[in-house]
Amino acid sequence: MQKIKLFVMDVDGTMTDGKIYIGRDGEIMKAFNVKDGQGIALLQSNGIMPVILTARKSKIVENRAKELGITEVHQGSKDKVKVLSYLCEKFNVTTNEIAYIGDDLGDLLAMKAVGLSFCPADSVNEILKCADIKLNHNGGEGAVREAVEYLLNITINNN
Repeated sequence: MQKIKLFVMDVDGTMTDGKIYIGRDGEIMKAFNVKDGQGIALLQSNGIMPVILTARKSKIVENRAKELGITEVHQGSKDKVKVLSYLCEKFNVTTNEIAYIGDDLGDLLAMKAVGLSFCPADSVNEILKCADIKLNHNGGEGAVREAVEYLLNITINNN
């Protein structure tokens, strides 16, 4: 396996528990796990770029990305494979150098296109069947951190 250079994350159901709280004026809340945030910091300190890729648009996601120092954020992306191609060109990487974590059907084609794919334990069946690594944690409950630790472990052991 080639060295992973980009770690691409879906948001709802992966970085969060998938619940979206919507009030009269729109989306008001999402819950993120602080351990996942620390995992993203570990990625960055090990030279792996974290990327957010989500089909929804949310100011909350924008704020969380800024807080974590994630500069590559793609919201409102219905064609995630097209964004992966863009990322490959922009950062001069191959799809084999990309890891992806997703939980639902909108992630399926992207997960099949990358070098290594992860899914939270509570992902939909189609995703559970296609992911390279099925995580023990649910989305929003440390799944991203678990994937990062797995990824860093294989990266360190392959060097």
